[in-house]
Amino acid sequence: MEKKGLTYRDAGVDIDAQDEALRRIKELVESTRTAGVLADLGSFGGLFRPPIEGLAEPVLVASADGVGTKLKAAFASGIHDTVGRDLVNHCVNDILVQGARPLFFLDYVATGRLEPGVLASVVEGLAAGCRENGCALLGGETAEMPGFYADGEYDVAGFIVGLVDRGAVLDGSAVREGDLLIGLPSSGMHTNGFSLARKILFEIAGLGIDDPIDELGETVGEVLLAEHKSYLPALSGALGRMHALAHITGGGLTDNLPRVLPDGCAVRIDRAAWEVPALYRYLATRGGVEEDEMFRTFNMGIGMVAIVAPDEAAALERHLDEQDEAHLRIGEVVSGDQEVRYV
Repeated sequence: MEKKGLTYRDAGVDIDAQDEALRRIKELVESTRTAGVLADLGSFGGLFRPPIEGLAEPVLVASADGVGTKLKAAFASGIHDTVGRDLVNHCVNDILVQGARPLFFLDYVATGRLEPGVLASVVEGLAAGCRENGCALLGGETAEMPGFYADGEYDVAGFIVGLVDRGAVLDGSAVREGDLLIGLPSSGMHTNGFSLARKILFEIAGLGIDDPIDELGETVGEVLLAEHKSYLPALSGALGRMHALAHITGGGLTDNLPRVLPDGCAVRIDRAAWEVPALYRYLATRGGVEEDEMFRTFNMGIGMVAIVAPDEAAALERHLDEQDEAHLRIGEVVSGDQEVRYV
């Protein structure tokens, strides 16, 4: 019997599985198509014609990110569609804070052994996030790297490109002492603080992914996989009223607000302005985490902060009311050296 030659599959890479995965996701990608898309999935590069009509000086804004160890919750639960939506929403928020609206999104998924069903589920979440934010899933890359990732695990990263008129860029330069801070609630931990949360929940509290957290009325999985919210629908019609926006991601309020402050400005946050969600109180208590560390690790219930002039605050709040978006005044800009002061 003639011996068959060595194949790529023998080395751990299954091209047939990749083809099957591509077949499954083509329809999902097509569902995100917008007027600017000029090429079908499968081309070596994505083609996109940006809508620059009416813009005096169009500027592209790009960002890349991942969802960190939130993926561990997806692996443990077997639920893979939510992390894709998380990733898109995170990236959308990151360019929104500079005044940009998303045009298109690219993804990169890497795994040890490709499971077409898992990949299709991840892309289902990516496509849903793109549709909800009005951007095209223009393309991506799937890398099968045997021996590099543990069985059943993968990593996913996202790359987004948006558009803004240069005169409308939010860069924080307009922020002044006396400006007010309007906080928009988060929908959970979003995509930050998961390494600490998992340590508390799994190692210290001894819980499993499907176990209920009695104090919260949810399972561990429900808490960890809560969706990272997009603030584009609520804020896109009011960007011109703001002096700055801050997406509260890794580093919490403590590290993210200074990123949008000019020299000579600090912010004072009133910790009593909102009730910190029960999730964070639970994590702090069970983990013995000090308050300063909590505010630097988690969003503490505030996912986005708008900085506005006092005479624009009421108009912004009316806009948010019309969008059914919760909001609250959490502090003000004061004189200082690009820092956050809690009172």
